[in-house]
Amino acid sequence: MLVANSPLMISMPGGSEWILIILVVLLLFGGRKIPELMRGLGRGIREFNDAKNNVKQEIEEGMKEKDKAPSQQ
Repeated sequence: MLVANSPLMISMPGGSEWILIILVVLLLFGGRKIPELMRGLGRGIREFNDAKNNVKQEIEEGMKEKDKAPSQQ
């Protein structure tokens, strides 16, 4: 049984943790690499969303074709 104060419970980082994470990223990548990193992240998110929308659209079109097929016979 897990208790609320158990070390296995993971929660979202708070304000001071985010500051620490940002400082570590700045130290690791430097100020000049951060914009390139963010651009790459943005492109990746955009490609993922495009692929997700394409799959959703194909599924919806397939469902429409399935609904139309029996009435045509």
